[in-house]
Amino acid sequence: MRRLLGVGLLLVVAFVALGLTVSGVTPGVDRFVAEALGGGFAGDIGAVASVVSDVFGPVLPVVLGVGLLVRAAVVRTADRDRSRLLLKAVVVLVLCRLVSFVKPLFARARPREYPDFSFPSGHVTSVAAVAFTAAVLCAWLARPRLRACVFWGGLAVLVAALCRILLDVHWLTDTVGAVVGVLGVGLLASAALGLLPPPPPAGEAGSRPGP
Repeated sequence: MRRLLGVGLLLVVAFVALGLTVSGVTPGVDRFVAEALGGGFAGDIGAVASVVSDVFGPVLPVVLGVGLLVRAAVVRTADRDRSRLLLKAVVVLVLCRLVSFVKPLFARARPREYPDFSFPSGHVTSVAAVAFTAAVLCAWLARPRLRACVFWGGLAVLVAALCRILLDVHWLTDTVGAVVGVLGVGLLASAALGLLPPPPPAGEAGSRPGP
């Protein structure tokens, strides 16, 4: 667990360092990606990206969080261990989602005029928080599906990031920072709550009970 905490702490430090670095200066890679992909928010591509952003955005953690709370309440009597696991997952989800609430700390301007600050992307933070929480739950409840969960979660994060860049409302490093921040906070929170490392597959020696 110490190793996970160390990795999580390093990622959080990297997140803060990146945010402070780009808060006053726009790196060349951001400008290059913005010129190559951004600026299409008024066209058909922008319309599609806007619709996708409505789905792959802040609504996802709300839906997952409510679903987990309802499920935890339903199974509380029959399976207290699972109920506790689901509640801990909600805590991880909320903490990961809070990563984007530190935007005022960096006060980075958007690529174009748009409400709120830019770093990190709230949409990408939302999707990454859901993907991370889903992966942790998969590791506990559906280990054979973990790889698929990580793949589809990562793909969803990439789609969310691409849409925000296409809409010219975020720089590339805003989306990278969101992922780094979520991974760091997620690892710290999950390790502290006893969710990581997950238990070994059923039947292996040394398996431990639920959290």
